[in-house]
Amino acid sequence: MFKKIFIGLVLILVCIPIYAFKIEPSLAVVHRLQLGNKSMPKELKVLQLSDIQVSESYSTKRLDKVIRKVNKEKPDIIVFTGDLFDNYAQYNHEPEIIEKLKEMKATIGKYAVWGNHDYGGGAARVYQQVMNAANFEVLKNAGETLTLANGKKVFIGGLDDSLLGAPSIEETLSYRQRYDYSILLTHEPDVADGFVGTNTQLVLAGHSHGGQVRLPFYEVKNVLAKKYTRGLYELKDHTKLYVNTGLGTTAIHARLGVPPEISVFHLHF
Repeated sequence: MFKKIFIGLVLILVCIPIYAFKIEPSLAVVHRLQLGNKSMPKELKVLQLSDIQVSESYSTKRLDKVIRKVNKEKPDIIVFTGDLFDNYAQYNHEPEIIEKLKEMKATIGKYAVWGNHDYGGGAARVYQQVMNAANFEVLKNAGETLTLANGKKVFIGGLDDSLLGAPSIEETLSYRQRYDYSILLTHEPDVADGFVGTNTQLVLAGHSHGGQVRLPFYEVKNVLAKKYTRGLYELKDHTKLYVNTGLGTTAIHARLGVPPEISVFHLHF
């Protein structure tokens, strides 16, 4: 009896690292959410990606699965909430990254904001050029109002990175004109409270990796992602925040209980 228990424990201890380092990081789970006034027709399909963090552990080839899943969703808008690179000085592969990101299709447009890793390791020199070449508009304390086919207007704005950039909520919102729905992008989730009271319906963030490794009695939390870690939050004033757990990894290239995520929002307004 005790021998079987011992063998079982040994197998668990062996299998967990294999799963955490080799299996879960290679997944790409799609989470779909219905937001807004659900009595109203669906007006917009927004797909969020975050924290790709290309590296030796997350090569550009790993994006092929993500591209297939993204394009299968047929989104109106694709947003990327920062950290394209993990350490640009060690792994960059710009041409391959551009070609992969260009393969992601959206009927209206593709938007991105800066993450803290997009400033480090020399990445700040190339991040915007890489994203622009892949047909992403990079929003840096800026935004634009989109007019949909039915005449409704959606504002999409992006905040500069809150760790290494110069974020300004006031400047970002200064671009907002008359609108029916407002989406704000930020890399770090804990700054989302700054949008409460501004008539912002949805804030999308990343950065946290959802903790990346979830242990039974300990949760890993990142700076400016300590209050909001993963999933959907209802803030004050009916503002919603969604924290995407990202695709790649950083520091320790493992995931446990937090699979890579593609989030899809069906917006009703």
